[in-house]
Amino acid sequence: MSFERLTTLAVVGAALLDLWALSRAVLRERGVERTLAWIFGILAFPGVGALAYFAFASPSIRRARRRKTITATAARAAMRRLSGEGAELPSTATTLLTAAATTTGLQPSGGNRVELLAESESAFERMEGALRDAKKRIWSEYYIVKNDATGHGFLDILTRKAREGLEVFLLYDAVGSMGLDPARLLALHEAGGKSVCFLPLNPLRKRWSLHLRNHRKLILIDDSLAFTGGMNVGDEYAGRARRGGKRNFHDTHLELEGPAVGALAQVFAEDWAYATDSPLEVTVTTQAVSGSSALVAPLPSGPDQSINATWLLYFSAIAGAHRRVWLTSPYFIPDEVLEMALISAAYRGVDVRILVPDRSDVRLTTAAGRAYCRVMVRSGVRVYRYLPSMLHAKTLLVDDDIAIVGSANADMRSFRLNFELGALIHDRGFAIELEKKFRADILESREMTRAMATRTTLLPRLRDNLVRLLSAFL
Repeated sequence: MSFERLTTLAVVGAALLDLWALSRAVLRERGVERTLAWIFGILAFPGVGALAYFAFASPSIRRARRRKTITATAARAAMRRLSGEGAELPSTATTLLTAAATTTGLQPSGGNRVELLAESESAFERMEGALRDAKKRIWSEYYIVKNDATGHGFLDILTRKAREGLEVFLLYDAVGSMGLDPARLLALHEAGGKSVCFLPLNPLRKRWSLHLRNHRKLILIDDSLAFTGGMNVGDEYAGRARRGGKRNFHDTHLELEGPAVGALAQVFAEDWAYATDSPLEVTVTTQAVSGSSALVAPLPSGPDQSINATWLLYFSAIAGAHRRVWLTSPYFIPDEVLEMALISAAYRGVDVRILVPDRSDVRLTTAAGRAYCRVMVRSGVRVYRYLPSMLHAKTLLVDDDIAIVGSANADMRSFRLNFELGALIHDRGFAIELEKKFRADILESREMTRAMATRTTLLPRLRDNLVRLLSAFL
């Protein structure tokens, strides 16, 4: 075949690929600015732009809304009875709990014990101790399981419990856990445990993706105890990174007991079924914990939802705030809607504060975040930059008794592409604990003043604002 003929075929192939990508982009129903950016990229870079679009742009995930199990209907009916329907709740809490149930399909439940785990090393000691004490079952799901001492210890505990006869399942993300120790995975399988990779990076497989990642962190033990939040499995998350000369991450996690554990088990079962094509029966019907009254609505979110649950709850909570909005995020890259909600709250006289790391582990998001933070400060929002270490917590505290703690960052990737997991908590006592943590963190932070936001020299502002233009892709 002649060179001219090959060139013609390549041009025709690239044109057809571009047309296909353009049609898919036009059919997107959300995100006008992002869609227009991709259309421009496809037209500007024939062939290459289309390939990039299919690899990174289109968050198309098809899976069952809720995996049906034999006991699902009964379990949810029990959760509805425990959720305190008909009880007198503040209007903001009522609307948020209703929105959470509508977007996730999971009912809020009352009678939960929720404990804030704010110190990384003590949090991991608590989780590792609970894993060692497990008697029947361990289900775990993580974005990152690192190939370091903490990651090895975690896998060794799972292997030991599987050898003891427990049902041990591990679901890990293909990108986040790319360096996971294969020898230890093999040992887990040989001991009778099971591990599955979420969306492997293999274009020959039916399901694969570079950009749709499982960012969730979850441990379920014996149908009665759950851990979830922002901490992955690794030395820096466990507060042990100093031993290797690395920076520790300052993070936040949750320990839960009560009916919410059953809902979290349903989330894990759906993720496991999607990754394996094998249904996982959920029999968790945990009763209310005596003396505990926290109302909890689990917040699984991801590209399989028509409206992203975490994004909707963040927006609704901020828009409905009366007294305060205190937000913590390691990567602050809000979309225009969330940005306007924060500014609007500040204009209404709400005490809006944002806590971000002074130095992030991702330079591009740090630069883009600075541009957004300058806009926030000029609009009356107080912004603090945490100094001692890498801030990795993802929390939202609204008014006196509403909190969200989970895996989602306040950025477009978490609100559009990643599978995330958190908990909406309505409880005055828990809100007080989260308030104490926030106050302690800002004492170790530097506030970005209005002068700092307005007098930044030209080159740094130009650099940050140029990176900000990439926000939709970070």
